[in-house]
Amino acid sequence: MSRWILIAEDERQLGEMLCDNLTLESYHAEHVLNGQQALERMEKGGIDLLILDVMLPLMDGFEVLQAMRARGDKTPVLILSARADDQDRIRGLELQADDYLTKPFNLRELLLRVDALLRRQPAPEAGDDTLDFGGNRVDFRAMTASCYRGEKEALTATETKLLRLLAGHSSTVVTRRAVVETLFGSSAPKTVRTLDNVILRLRKLFERDPANPKHIHTVRGVGFRFEP
Repeated sequence: MSRWILIAEDERQLGEMLCDNLTLESYHAEHVLNGQQALERMEKGGIDLLILDVMLPLMDGFEVLQAMRARGDKTPVLILSARADDQDRIRGLELQADDYLTKPFNLRELLLRVDALLRRQPAPEAGDDTLDFGGNRVDFRAMTASCYRGEKEALTATETKLLRLLAGHSSTVVTRRAVVETLFGSSAPKTVRTLDNVILRLRKLFERDPANPKHIHTVRGVGFRFEP
């Protein structure tokens, strides 16, 4: 399965050139022009690698990276920067960037670094993008669900991420703490009610009897369990 790469680069010509060359290497590539767009796109999921320029409008690359890691997003990040001083490199590493390349760079070197970063991450299997259970079908990349009633529903980034987490630990209890940290980051001040509301929404979508769920279970005092 082709890997999806997001390029956050405010130089339109450079961003488009990178998209074209990554596509030639059989990747799927998307391009955004500012930090806010980059963060919003990452929240939707489905990105395997982020190529992130430091000098972005609205939010700089370091702010984007910090926000991603704070909410638990471990997507590999390759930072691009016109500044080669040690302080920028150190800051990027402190914020858990995976690699750092200074401009101007050799295109072949960038492609090799992209390949190396993606080889560290297991490629998703074909079935990983969809989930079928109880007459429902979830498309994780499109962030949509076809429900047993025949209706098609859009899912939020939080709903999609929660379903993927629970389905990845099918028939196993996932602790509430693990769920909160995955969805919102370890330092995010989210209330218990926020998480419970997400669970209730998913049950209304997918359970024939939400009051007596067959798929999305609450294990009192511990967490949640998904039964396909």
